[in-house]
Amino acid sequence: MALVKIADLRKLSDDELKTAIADTKRELCDLRFKKATRQLETGFHQFKHNRRKLAQLMTLETERKTANAAKEA
Repeated sequence: MALVKIADLRKLSDDELKTAIADTKRELCDLRFKKATRQLETGFHQFKHNRRKLAQLMTLETERKTANAAKEA
């Protein structure tokens, strides 16, 4: 699984962004569950990739919110 580029994420619409955030959170939860039940023997790097992707998505969401607030003010 390759790391996601922020330029690719910027192309997402607001609805797609919220869906991607929810999906990434769900993936992290599933990974934690698999790790706790010892079903995940390899692929621990997926935690890092998903956390990074989630941080990028949430940063992008915050940027859009502040840009919209600045336009309204």
